[in-house]
Amino acid sequence: MHVSQIPSLPRGSLLYVEDDARIAALTIEVLSETYDIDHASDAESALVLALRHRYDAMVVDRRLPKMDGMDFVRAVRTARITTPILMLTALGTVDDRVSGLDGGANDYLVKPFEYDELLARLRALRRGYRAEGERRQLGDWLFTPDSQALYDPTGFRITLTATETALLELLTASPDHVFTREEVLAAVFPSGDTASSVDTYVHYVRRKSAPDIIETVRTRGYRAGRPS
Repeated sequence: MHVSQIPSLPRGSLLYVEDDARIAALTIEVLSETYDIDHASDAESALVLALRHRYDAMVVDRRLPKMDGMDFVRAVRTARITTPILMLTALGTVDDRVSGLDGGANDYLVKPFEYDELLARLRALRRGYRAEGERRQLGDWLFTPDSQALYDPTGFRITLTATETALLELLTASPDHVFTREEVLAAVFPSGDTASSVDTYVHYVRRKSAPDIIETVRTRGYRAGRPS
């Protein structure tokens, strides 16, 4: 199957939620040329992945068993995950599209669709997301990963190191997820580092900003805080 490629963006990570096995297999075959894909056949499993991992984009079927696609999108947005979401559906009325966009999706593609168009829409979503620059709220604080900076409630800028930025970027990508030290270690630090490195850099970030910028969940690990 030939699909034209436009190398305008680096390879990305994508969460794909589709319960139809045949459609999923075809779509994964095409998208895997451009993306590292996690596939879920139901919204409940997809939500676990969305809270645990950071993705460059999500493609979600609207009609899913149990929790439907719209409920999934609302749950993702409630968790303060801002990843661009493209919704796929057989429902193509204006009301359906409006409700999908109002529910938190960034774009809407009606089945059947051409894979070239799907890839183009995903590129557009990713370019727009990158152009805006990520701005993540931590309570009354603002974190901007692209500029490696934190801003306190008065607007004062605090410069972060690359490792401190990577740590906060992981935690704020899934702010309601509690990350174990092992998860943080694997995602942020070079091979060979120990769990004590996680605690050290949590201390560094807190010392630069606020003690509750990162929350300790006893016996479990760390998650993004909500400092005032």
